Amino acid sequence: IEFLHSLQFAKDHDAVVGVMMGSWPMHLITDMWLAVHDGDIAGWREFMEQAFCIRTFDSPEETEYYEKVIHMETRELFMYTQDGPLNQYVQFQGKIIRTLYRSYNNGIGLNMRKKPVNDMCSVLEAIFGNEQHSAVYSVVHSRSLEGEPGLKLMRRIAKNVGCDPVAALDMTPEYVKAILAPRGMLEHPILFITDNQRPEILEKLLADSDIGPNIRLIPEEASWVGGDITVAMMANVFIGNPA
Repeated sequence: IEFLHSLQFAKDHDAVVGVMMGSWPMHLITDMWLAVHDGDIAGWREFMEQAFCIRTFDSPEETEYYEKVIHMETRELFMYTQDGPLNQYVQFQGKIIRTLYRSYNNGIGLNMRKKPVNDMCSVLEAIFGNEQHSAVYSVVHSRSLEGEPGLKLMRRIAKNVGCDPVAALDMTPEYVKAILAPRGMLEHPILFITDNQRPEILEKLLADSDIGPNIRLIPEEASWVGGDITVAMMANVFIGNPA
């Protein structure tokens, strides 16, 4: 999120994002997208800078050549919001995400730590096999957001947009069915992704006669962040936490 917001900040303020080689954004990105192939760091670096209109640096001293450098903490970037219309924000962020997924990792190449990368479609393959490209399914993403901080955040969002302050946290069967039934999705698989902090949510969904038979869990050996993100993004219906 911080990387996406940094690009948004740069767009909004006519600036250029500078990223240190070997920093955590580079590690995170190459774990899931834009793997380095054949050890060509120079080529990877050039592609990265052109694709996202950024500058990469090997050391902080390189920034001294610039007249003005804006330093922002991770928390500032996480909380950053633009002042413009929401549709413009969604359009720009969507463009970034599409750029990343055009170069998603397929298990070939290395990340920035020079370790072999995983396949972003591994979870889809583990669940649907050869039918992964035609599968129709929903995803329920249950997160507690660490208790009270999550409730506080949801209350703030509810105040701004008018959504229920707890429904997306409780994920009751009635809430899930109210979203899936009108879309004809109760007859299709429902993948359940969770942070495991509220196991009672899964128990209630499994006990429901309409939802329970279609619930599928991601095999523990197949689950990893990149694969889970991909299976969520590819879903026909995603029910998540707006926070």
